Amino acid sequence: MVKRLATSPHDPLGITDSACKNQSVMVSVQYDPFNTNIPIRSTTIGKSRVARDPITMHTSRRSNSDIACVTSVEIVRSDQEFQLGTAMASSSDRETAVYVAKLAEQAERYDEMVEAMKNVAKMDVELTVEERNLLSVGYKNVIGSRRASWRILSSIEQKEESRGNEHNAKRIKEYRQKVETELINICKDILAVIDEHLIPSCTAGESRVFYYKMKGDYYRYLAEFKVGNDRKVVADESLKAYETATTTAESELPPTHPIRLGLALNFSVFYYEIMNSPERACHLAKQAFDEAISELDTLNEESYKDSTLIMQLLRDNLTLWTSDISEEAGDVVIMTNLHSSYFAIF
Repeated sequence: MVKRLATSPHDPLGITDSACKNQSVMVSVQYDPFNTNIPIRSTTIGKSRVARDPITMHTSRRSNSDIACVTSVEIVRSDQEFQLGTAMASSSDRETAVYVAKLAEQAERYDEMVEAMKNVAKMDVELTVEERNLLSVGYKNVIGSRRASWRILSSIEQKEESRGNEHNAKRIKEYRQKVETELINICKDILAVIDEHLIPSCTAGESRVFYYKMKGDYYRYLAEFKVGNDRKVVADESLKAYETATTTAESELPPTHPIRLGLALNFSVFYYEIMNSPERACHLAKQAFDEAISELDTLNEESYKDSTLIMQLLRDNLTLWTSDISEEAGDVVIMTNLHSSYFAIF
């Protein structure tokens, strides 16, 4: 079908027209930048017909008529061809971004890996499992190095304070706050991508659990160093995200699914570390472990390794936490971020 686009001073399609007397007329038409080579039959200017350059999409002509204006643009292109061309450009961009992300991962250039996968996420399409994992791994490494830096600096800062070396402690504090700013920016970045692109574009229950778990994780990372009311706000957001992920996981995924198990692992760490609730953490971890054990014979070979690994981490945390509880006889000493030896996954 040939599309004929009539122009007017209020043309919503982006085609501009001009009316003038004895002056040059320049007409611009905006199309998909990846598909600019569209054959144009002609443009009518006054009573004359002028061929339009199919590459530049511009034409200029002086007219002796009283009114020189564009009256129509005729595009020899079908709706189906237009949609196909746009889809091909989008697909090519997506493949390129994914390939760049893989290269960046191999080169351990995780900031660039994140940028490449953000471009894919912003296409507002449902990510494949591979794309989802690339995005997660990229951010895991970007945030992980800063979290490690923060813990080291906080430990050194405490030692300097205990020695009464206030001058050094002040220097370290300033450096630690710089790292905290980086952590905040990274978390805000991925949380915006999740809320604005990933969650609205996902339809599968597995993806929904994955993204809400991610959301809970990154709010938890903020809660690791925030204080006062700021800490309460991000902790509440983390709790809500984990609860939403858990509700979906229980209805959409089997107990042995690695994403459901990973969610239970990280949610239990949230209760232990952020909410200071070791009893609740142990209950959640034990429930997830027991449910998975009861259905272990249904576990498919593809996810067996991942699922059993996470189950082992759940059991290790349970052993550690129950030992702490029994040793203190109810007076539980909560591990700090500085020396935590329990396990969580990204």
